[in-house]
Amino acid sequence: MRITNNMLTNNFLSDMQNNLQNMQKIQQQMTSGKLISKASDDPFIASRSMQLNSQMDANAQYKSNIKDASNWLDTTDTTLGQVGNALSRINELLVSTGNPGYSNDENQSVKDEINQIISGLSQTLNTNFDGKYIFSGTRSDAKATAAITDSNGNTQLMYNLPNSTANGATLTAAQLNENNKALGMIQQKLSTEVSQGVTMDYSVSAADVLQYGSGASSPSSPTNLKDLLQSIVNHLDGKNADGSAPASGAASTTSLLVTDDLQGIQDAANNVLRLRSEVGAKANRMKDASDSNDAQTQNLTTILSKTEDIDITQKTMEYATAQTVYTAALQTSARVLQPSLLDYLR
Repeated sequence: MRITNNMLTNNFLSDMQNNLQNMQKIQQQMTSGKLISKASDDPFIASRSMQLNSQMDANAQYKSNIKDASNWLDTTDTTLGQVGNALSRINELLVSTGNPGYSNDENQSVKDEINQIISGLSQTLNTNFDGKYIFSGTRSDAKATAAITDSNGNTQLMYNLPNSTANGATLTAAQLNENNKALGMIQQKLSTEVSQGVTMDYSVSAADVLQYGSGASSPSSPTNLKDLLQSIVNHLDGKNADGSAPASGAASTTSLLVTDDLQGIQDAANNVLRLRSEVGAKANRMKDASDSNDAQTQNLTTILSKTEDIDITQKTMEYATAQTVYTAALQTSARVLQPSLLDYLR
């Protein structure tokens, strides 16, 4: 096959174009710091990079979830501490009523203070964090409890339901259904995803705080703090737990303040301590989840860097080599194509 000057020229231009493209690619990699600039450069690296970036975005969201839940738990622990302090004060007041020298006026003073504590408990259980009521479960846009004054002038602690009443008014079936639905939402736990496939609950409901015993609750046989508090203030008035007058000749109901009522308050306080212990355990677990999240994020960052980032030293050498090849090609072609038309006219 005859090799012509035209063939040499075309081959030279083709090779020079390849050299320039190679230099351009290496130069682009060095300026961007990435091995590829579009998916077609290397589909495998592009796919792997997108997968890793997706995992890192998810990890960032898990980190945010963990932080929010940890702050929520800290607020819950502080609030439960305030509830415990209120119950301790009621415990002290009940113990004081056992003093034989206490008159009815002094019992009334104790009742007045307990009524104020009940109002304070309601306010405490309606603590708001980041625009949500922390003891309201999934009904976090509404308060969990309410303090209502009954017909006897006593303060009752109640769930904040759509159809709440302190005087035992009869509710329709629709109203009862609405109340039960709201109470069910208050009792539900809030949960969050802290890593792929791992979900943790982090809330304590008002029902958890108030319900310290098992079984149905009533002022006469309380297992719920709201009924126990109602029983206490009625006993301080010298009445039965449900507010009715004692039978003629019956023993004074005030004696129950330092027996059944005092035991109930102690059980309620122990329940709050148990809840604080659970909250502390969840807070520790959240801390472990946060540490794990940080380690995973660091690992993903390292893998992503190895996948899509260039080796500066290697690319610098490659660019220097490509530049040398390009310069040598120019010099070689200049020597090969030295003959001109004048050489053939001699």
